[in-house]
Amino acid sequence: MDDGRAGSDVRSPRPGTLDVETATARYLLHVLLPAWFVPGLLDWWMHRRSGIERTSGTRESLLHLAMISEIGGPLLLALLLEINPLMLALMGGAALLHETTAMWDVRLAAHSTREVTPAEQNIHSFLESLPFIAIGAVGCLHPRQVGALLRLRGGAAGWRLRRKHPPLPARYLVGVLGGVAVFGVLPYFEELHRCWRAGRAADRRVREGSRPCASATR
Repeated sequence: MDDGRAGSDVRSPRPGTLDVETATARYLLHVLLPAWFVPGLLDWWMHRRSGIERTSGTRESLLHLAMISEIGGPLLLALLLEINPLMLALMGGAALLHETTAMWDVRLAAHSTREVTPAEQNIHSFLESLPFIAIGAVGCLHPRQVGALLRLRGGAAGWRLRRKHPPLPARYLVGVLGGVAVFGVLPYFEELHRCWRAGRAADRRVREGSRPCASATR
């Protein structure tokens, strides 16, 4: 059965050497994926530093959570399910959707009073390119599935979600998903809560300022 990996297309490595396929998989799982947390945290810190709760507010913060969902969902599926044409199509579509939302996010910030510094723009470039780098690495590990996707082939099994066999180690999955929650999801929920609270305070001040003074009502 074709599992979509390079298989017989790659010569067996010599004893004591590391083949390209294994090295690419290790780079993807143990370097590229954890490194994703760094620009994400830096971007959150830039938003906090520029006072997002006082400028673009809740609307921009919701877009940040949307982008996390657009990448986090396919990431979870890729860790748990077999890579086949359907999975590659979902990952590619999610990356394009993420890019569209990122452009919307930058446009919203640019038309607000929040300052988007050159440093933050450089961080955005990393966050926008990493999904495509990851998909490229996955494609290198599964060239036959990429070919099946491009030719819209692969049979019924290629277009059905199936659990990964063998599965990734439970310790690795717990570590990655815990890292996503702690370094990705929680900071941006904190940002949303901060923006929501600042928005409510601003609305309250507007309502109190619009009330007629006591002397004017007598």
